Amino acid sequence: MDTELDRLGSEKALVAATAAQLDRGRVLESTLAAEHRAAATFGAWAEDEDDPDARAAFERVADLERDHADRVAGLLDGPASDSGADPDALHAHLRGLDATPERVAAGLVARPLVSDRSLLQVVNFFVNEADEAAADVIRDLRSETTALVDDGTALLDDCCTDDADWERALDAATETVAVAYEEYAETLQGMGVDPAPVC
Repeated sequence: MDTELDRLGSEKALVAATAAQLDRGRVLESTLAAEHRAAATFGAWAEDEDDPDARAAFERVADLERDHADRVAGLLDGPASDSGADPDALHAHLRGLDATPERVAAGLVARPLVSDRSLLQVVNFFVNEADEAAADVIRDLRSETTALVDDGTALLDDCCTDDADWERALDAATETVAVAYEEYAETLQGMGVDPAPVC
């Protein structure tokens, strides 16, 4: 999924996420909505997960995402909107998973890889705006999000007991990136923007 992940990390990522409203408030609202969606997804998983290690991991990530949301909200000039209450395509896909290996691979490996790319563009936005304080906050969020990949791969070693589990995990991770990319590409195409890089 290298091509899809590379494109998800392009400068067009914020264009898609904000519907081309590239101002400080809209970028923060979009970032905040993503954190709210993630917190809701992992919170729901923690409530019905049977594997104790996975359940504990999902609870930790839900708490982390709530903390991320609080930090992003602290950068807003006014009160946060209610955006993020409804899942986007990525989180609708994630919330449809119920097997532990699939959830771990999709939620703790693939989703952080996708989020890493989008958060990089948020960092770049604030660097370009000469807002180093906001850029530093988003850098911290990005670092903590990226670290989840190592946690996820370690947890997969425990919850995948046979080749079939590993295959389901791989399929779930691949599909998660594909779903995120498809929404990104369709959003840009709907705006008349080509999601492929300009050579």
